[in-house]
Amino acid sequence: MTATTVTAPVTTSGRVPALAGLRQTFTMAWRSLVAVKHNPLELVDYSITPIMFVFLFTYVLGGQMAGSPEAYLKYALPGIIVQNTLFMTMYTAMALNTDLTKGVFDRLRSLPIARSAPLIGRITADLAKHVWALLLMIGLGLLLGFRVTGGFGGFLLGTLLVVVFAAAVSWSAVLIGMLAGDAEKVQAFAFTLIFPITFTSSAFVVVDTMPGWLQAWSDVNPVTHLSDAFRGLLLGGAVAEPVMWSLVWAAGIALVFYPLAMRAYRAKV
Repeated sequence: MTATTVTAPVTTSGRVPALAGLRQTFTMAWRSLVAVKHNPLELVDYSITPIMFVFLFTYVLGGQMAGSPEAYLKYALPGIIVQNTLFMTMYTAMALNTDLTKGVFDRLRSLPIARSAPLIGRITADLAKHVWALLLMIGLGLLLGFRVTGGFGGFLLGTLLVVVFAAAVSWSAVLIGMLAGDAEKVQAFAFTLIFPITFTSSAFVVVDTMPGWLQAWSDVNPVTHLSDAFRGLLLGGAVAEPVMWSLVWAAGIALVFYPLAMRAYRAKV
């Protein structure tokens, strides 16, 4: 009779040095970015969809909303970018949910890597995709007549503000991805939540044109603050108050959803 030796899989119960964990996080981020090459359909979400949003809002609504597509583009482009960024945070939820249901995290768990590396890596990669879509939409806007009159500094600060806000909202996306039963439920929840928030803000229309009861909500809507801040930074308007409230909302969202998301993530992984 021969004895059979069973080797237990490597676990990540021990602590991983901070530098090694950071390197592993960037490795996982690169994994997510390289996946686009093997799945070109992702380019539809990160490239074609933003382009479609700009064209549809500008040329379908522009004449009715502002008298001309060019005039409306100047007002609406920052809001279109904000809306697209919020929708893209839900791709994080869908990707995490897919990895979870397909057992990707089970395989990663057997590797001697930091437990947070796959999660932070995914968020980092998706933030890079946010920047790509933002630059694409700004570039298209410039071709259609939009001008960044706030200068290069305003553009950089505006981009940074949008990315910081997206990073905060990503933690709510992580929680949704961990709790939802499948990717279809994640998508349904995203549309149910994001559409009302964006369309009841100043992203696409001037708040003063809304009914009084809706103005009261729009004035505290985080999308209103972010859209006004981004618009002001790009065009050179007053930005102190909307930037402040955008950062307050980002901090509040992160403080609420980060611990909840991490608790759900640790329970699953």
